[in-house]
Amino acid sequence: MASFIDQVTINVTGGTGGSGSKSMHRAKYVPLGGPDGGDGGHAGSVILEADASVRTLIDFTWLDHYVAPDGIKGGKNNCFGAKGEDKVLKVPLGTVVRDSATGEQLGDLVEQGQRMVVAQGGRGGKGNLRFKSSTNRAPHDFTPGGEGEIRTLKLELKIIADVGLVGKPNAGKSTLLSRLSRARPEIAAYPFTTKYPNLGRVQIDADRQFTMADIPGLIEGAHAGHGLGHEFLRHIQRAGILVHLVEPDPADGSDPLTNYRAIRDELEKYDPQFCQRPEIVAVTKADLPGAEAVQQHLAEQLPGEVLLISGVTGKGLNRLVEAITREIALRDEVK
Repeated sequence: MASFIDQVTINVTGGTGGSGSKSMHRAKYVPLGGPDGGDGGHAGSVILEADASVRTLIDFTWLDHYVAPDGIKGGKNNCFGAKGEDKVLKVPLGTVVRDSATGEQLGDLVEQGQRMVVAQGGRGGKGNLRFKSSTNRAPHDFTPGGEGEIRTLKLELKIIADVGLVGKPNAGKSTLLSRLSRARPEIAAYPFTTKYPNLGRVQIDADRQFTMADIPGLIEGAHAGHGLGHEFLRHIQRAGILVHLVEPDPADGSDPLTNYRAIRDELEKYDPQFCQRPEIVAVTKADLPGAEAVQQHLAEQLPGEVLLISGVTGKGLNRLVEAITREIALRDEVK
């Protein structure tokens, strides 16, 4: 993916309905033809549609104003104007739609093909035939087409994943994702390699699979806008399970347990619900000297099991997938 955009502001305008027609029937041998003006066509609306093939909101950065086609004016002989076509904009699954001015959430597009009308087109006007009555045999009245809705929207993408990978920069999240799935995130031996969330699909067996999101590394103060992670914390809000990776020997000499607690603190400050979700803790880079000792130390300090894994050698990965599978099964039972 060349560029990842997960927030945009766009303007949308529904089309204007076609005006009704004012027409009197004229035909040979019909000297007193009555009204025959047809109705105008309804205008098109602007519609957002969730599409799994769309992964980012980048297309909305090239154009920020979208207008649906107008309805066609009615004609004589009671001819109705054609309806304006809807303007359908494809967005990624997980797109939240908000009113730009108030911040009010208007919709959440999470299922393939799910649609939302964001700017209703105007209704077509009435032709003068509509106004004919027993007391008004030759009406000249007609109505113009209605104006379409005008809105300014904020689109915000929240990736849909079963599992969210969290941890300090260089904790091994990208390596793990590439090993377990077909995702190919950038990987290097320095912090902040990942500039946008990566999504991978992990196959458990022939019938079962889950999606895993690699969130760019968090640092202290991320919830307040420090570092890169604050821009992507929203992407793990949908993840039902968190896999917290801990590096056993950080290059900056920091303490693994302190790093773990710092990340948990950032998650809680951003959204307290994060700490209510199932969490699987795993010490990475099991091939490094001292990794096992770090795992044992964390296991003594933290509730629950602490795994020891290596995305490079594959050590412990089967056990990690089994742990994730159990948590997913428990989640599904609750649902």
